[in-house]
Amino acid sequence: MSRVGRPNDDIADRHELVRRFGRKPSNRDFERQFRVRRFAGPLAHTTQLEHLRIVHLTDIHVGRVTPMEAQLEAVRITNEAKPDAVVMTGDFVCHSHAYLDELTYVIQAIDAPVFGVLGNHDHWSGAAEVRWALQRAGNFELLDNVWTTITLRHQRLQVLGLDDAYTGHARWREATKGLDADVATLGLSHIAEMADPLWSKGVPLVLAGHTHAGQITVAKLHELAVGKLAGHKYVHGLYGKRRHDDPATAPGAVYVGAGVGAAVVPLRIGERSRREVTIFELGHEPGSFAEPLEEQAPLPGRKPSRKTRLKREQAVERKRLKRERAALVQVGDRDE
Repeated sequence: MSRVGRPNDDIADRHELVRRFGRKPSNRDFERQFRVRRFAGPLAHTTQLEHLRIVHLTDIHVGRVTPMEAQLEAVRITNEAKPDAVVMTGDFVCHSHAYLDELTYVIQAIDAPVFGVLGNHDHWSGAAEVRWALQRAGNFELLDNVWTTITLRHQRLQVLGLDDAYTGHARWREATKGLDADVATLGLSHIAEMADPLWSKGVPLVLAGHTHAGQITVAKLHELAVGKLAGHKYVHGLYGKRRHDDPATAPGAVYVGAGVGAAVVPLRIGERSRREVTIFELGHEPGSFAEPLEEQAPLPGRKPSRKTRLKREQAVERKRLKRERAALVQVGDRDE
């Protein structure tokens, strides 16, 4: 697949989606559905970086639930911000790998180097196939429990990525081996709770996703559904502290993005739940400019039981076997 140019939302591009992918264009105004939220990085980065602009995207969920115009609107906003790099924290697909061409198309449209980690939907749908679709884009580096050092505008940044914790694939001890404390570090994880062990290893800022901000944020329903019922400590926004003025405060911060797409229903109600593109100005001191959301304390949270973790891991295997059986049936049908 050839690299596509910077997308725009005129009717010609929408017809191009039909020609390439057979997609019926959506007439919804996705520009109005997005919120662009801009934050400074952690205080630790101010002595290590002059300034790097990083755009965070999460949960794009390329598939039948989310119209492709939503993902391309996120790309348009991202390119307009002119980031030094883009990071993506999982759930690239929805429920299958039937839309891998579309996924590659979306990633190729980003006019910056992209780094990312997988989410639970990627493992449910087929991690190997999702990895292939991402890597063939040509501008994407997948971080599976590893870190890499990149140089952007003559500044070094360590980007660490954890594989999905929800399905039992995260290995934070392995991922943090050899980190250089003198080089600025940014952590990526689909599940925000993995920030806790990363902070202990000197990662001052972790970006995450998974929750979609609860998708319904009126009357704090997102905190009830995602926090109390699902047991997440971090639901949406900034948690922890980017400053270390008080030794008793958290040793780092985590940002949970509201995401771009959806996996079940695209319904989003409430300001906090809007589709989101987040900009982080690394090297800028917290408080140096106005921010849309304040740092907040975590919810009590609840760790998944051993039984729950086992069920999640088994779900990945069941779905893999189901895909293999379906593939064998298709081969048999072609041979007849």
